[in-house]
Amino acid sequence: MPKVSQEHMDARRQQIVDAARARFASHGFARTSMADIVSESGLSNGAIYRYFTSKDDIVVAVCEQGSQALPKTLTADAVAAFLEYVRTRANESGHARLVAQIYAEAAVSPQLSAVVRQQLDSTRAAVAELVPDHRRQHAGHIAEGFVALCMSYNLQLAVRGDLDPAPFTAALMAVING
Repeated sequence: MPKVSQEHMDARRQQIVDAARARFASHGFARTSMADIVSESGLSNGAIYRYFTSKDDIVVAVCEQGSQALPKTLTADAVAAFLEYVRTRANESGHARLVAQIYAEAAVSPQLSAVVRQQLDSTRAAVAELVPDHRRQHAGHIAEGFVALCMSYNLQLAVRGDLDPAPFTAALMAVING
């Protein structure tokens, strides 16, 4: 039997994660079975189980691949562009629904909760680094508020659909500027 390259194995694993992400975003975790992921991925049961032992493992892998697309600065234009990016992802790929699912599942899954907590810690630290010098003494609070408001916007996108980011941009700038 020919040896399969690491590149091939990584591509197959990613194919499974991508299929699961799409299915989770459209149907939720509870309404997605391993058979659904097999069907969505176009791979066999054996191929799926070669990389993941359970749906829970796939959920964690999806969450671990979350991106941190923060603004480069905490200016009104950069924050507005960031929220527009969040809005676009919600509309084009159901990302807001996926995040809502991840948070709901993290509330009952210690393994997923640990991943989400680490990502939140990392995000808050990255935001704190962006806080302007004149507000540096409040960086922790600003980062906490920034992340909370962004999550609120994301969750509202998941429930309400397309949503104007302007009020959230204004609220975020109020948190940043004091």
